[in-house]
Amino acid sequence: MMEKLKSAILAVLVALSLVQSYFLTYQVPGLGATVRTEQDYVNAEPMGREEQLEHLVFPEQMVLHFGRSRHTVLHPDDTFYNLIYGALQSREFGGFRRETVYSVDWDVIRDRDTGVELRFGTGIPVELLRKSLKLDDEPGMADELINRIWIYKKHDSDEVMTYFFSADGRTVFEAVKADLTVSDVDDYVGFGEYWTLYEPTPDGLYIPTRPVKSVEAVIGYETYSPELMRRNLFFDPAVTRALEKRGDSQIYTDGKRGLRVEQDGKWLEYTDPAAPQEGRVSQSEHVYASVQFVNEHGGWDGRHRLASAEVDGERGYVEFQQYYGTYPIVTVAPFRFGYMSLTLQQGVVVEYERSLITLRERPESKQVRWLPGGEALERALQGYDRRSEVKALYPALQALPVEEGLIRFEPVWAVRLTDGTQHILLGGMPPSFDGSALGTEVLVQPDEEAGAGEDGRDAEGAQDETGSSGRSAGGSTAERNGDSGDANSAEQSSDPGTEPDEAQEGAVREREAGGGPDGGPDGGEAEAAFLHPEAGAAVPLRGAGASRSGGAGHGLLQPSNPAGMKAVFEQAGGDG
Repeated sequence: MMEKLKSAILAVLVALSLVQSYFLTYQVPGLGATVRTEQDYVNAEPMGREEQLEHLVFPEQMVLHFGRSRHTVLHPDDTFYNLIYGALQSREFGGFRRETVYSVDWDVIRDRDTGVELRFGTGIPVELLRKSLKLDDEPGMADELINRIWIYKKHDSDEVMTYFFSADGRTVFEAVKADLTVSDVDDYVGFGEYWTLYEPTPDGLYIPTRPVKSVEAVIGYETYSPELMRRNLFFDPAVTRALEKRGDSQIYTDGKRGLRVEQDGKWLEYTDPAAPQEGRVSQSEHVYASVQFVNEHGGWDGRHRLASAEVDGERGYVEFQQYYGTYPIVTVAPFRFGYMSLTLQQGVVVEYERSLITLRERPESKQVRWLPGGEALERALQGYDRRSEVKALYPALQALPVEEGLIRFEPVWAVRLTDGTQHILLGGMPPSFDGSALGTEVLVQPDEEAGAGEDGRDAEGAQDETGSSGRSAGGSTAERNGDSGDANSAEQSSDPGTEPDEAQEGAVREREAGGGPDGGPDGGEAEAAFLHPEAGAAVPLRGAGASRSGGAGHGLLQPSNPAGMKAVFEQAGGDG
C-alpha cells in the first residue's frame, strides 16, 4: 500500500515538473511575463533633455503700446519679455464673453491706449494655452484657437480690458474677470520705454524706425550617431538592417519601419506606417503625443516653441522651431536644422524629422551685428514679390555650416507667409557698421507739435500716463524682483540674441544732433543694408497649410528670386 502511494506522489511530481518546464520554455502569457507592444520602443541610452509642454507655448512677439502712436516690440527671452510674461502667467482670466472682432476699432486702440499685445504666430488650442496661462474652463471656448491676447488700459477710465483673439479672424473673447489693474499695465509698458520705436503697417506688421542690434556667432556642435538613433527608434534593433548607401543617405529598416539618415549623418527622417483606426484626435492630443514622443526619442536641444499644430482628416501635423538666444533659427535648403516635424495618425507618430546636431553651450566667437530698420527694411518688404501673403515679420538667425563641427549664425529679417512657410527677406548690415552714428532715441517723450489728444488731455498729460508712470513702474518692478537696472542690462548683454544699445541701458538723454527717424544717422542713406543673397528663399519649416505631398523636397518650397529685389550697398560711415 505504501509503495503504491509513493509511486502516485512521484508521478504527480514528475507531471508538475513537466508542466513547469513547458511554462518556462514557452512563457505562457498571464504568468507574469512582460509583453511589449510595437509602440514600446527601446530607449537604451539617454539623449537630449525632456521638456514640458508649458515651456513650449509662448508668444512669438510681445508688442508694447505707449499711446500717441508709439510702439515697441520684445522677443522671447528678452529680460523684459520674461518679466512681463512671467507676471501674466500668475494672473487669472475668466468670464469670457464672445464678441465679433469688428465690435472694436483696433487701429484706434493700438495708437491711442497703452497696453500689451501677445502674438503667438499660430492658433494655439485653448487647452494648450491653459498650460501656460491661468484660464477658466469656459465651454464656449473649448474648441477655439487663440493667436493673440491684447491687454490695454482705456483712455477715458481706470478700466483694463483683456481680449483673446480667435485664429478665425472674426471672433474675440473678452475676459470680463481678468486679474489685472491699471498699475499692472503701467508696469508692463514702462519696461519698454527705452527700446527702439516700431511703426505698424496697415496689415499689422511692425517695422523698427532705426537699425536694431543683433549678434553673429560661431558655435561648435556634436551629433548623435545614426547607430544611437537606430537603437532608440526601432522596437527590436537586432532585426534591423542597413540598405545600400546612396549619396549621403543611409537607410535602415526592420521590414516595416524606415529610418533615413541624411546630410552626412546630421538629419533623420523616420517613418512608422500605422494601421487605420477609427475616431478623431484633437489638435491638443496630437501635440501632447508629439511632446512625449520627442522626450522619449532624442529629446530637446535648446529652447523650442510650438510653431504650428493642425489636423487634416485623420492626420495631425505638429512642428517645433528651435531658438538660439532671443531669435528663432532659420535655414535655407539644402541645409536643414532648427526645427522638428511630426506627422501623427490617431495620436500615433507615423513620421518624425529632426536634426542630429546638438549645439555647445558657449560660442567659439561672437560679434555685434545690426539689422536694418526704417526705410531700408520697408523698401525690402514692399519690393517682396509675395508681399500680400506676409503674415509676420521678425528678426531671426540663419544657421550656416562653416566646417565640420561649426555653425555660423547670422542675423536676418524673416517673414512668414499665409501658408505657414518662412522666408528670408533681408540680411544684416555690413560688419563695419557699429551703430555709433545712431545716437540715442527717447521713446516716450512729449510731442512738441502735439495738441490735445482724443481724450482731451495734452501731450504732457499723455507723457505722464505712459512715460512717468512707466518709469516709476519699471523701477518698482525691478525692485520687487530684486534686480537693479544695471543687473537687467548685464543679463541682457550676456544673451546672444539680446544686446541692447545705449538707449536701452542708460537714462533718458537728448537725441544727438542730426539723429532721428526722419533723417541723419537714423535713416536715409546712412542706414546701410544689403539684400541677403538668398532673400526670398523658403526656409525648411513646413508650417500649417503648406504642401504635404511627401515628394522631393519634403514639403519645402524652392528658393525664389523675387522680381525687383537686388543687392543694395550703401555707405555706413565709410565703405561698407
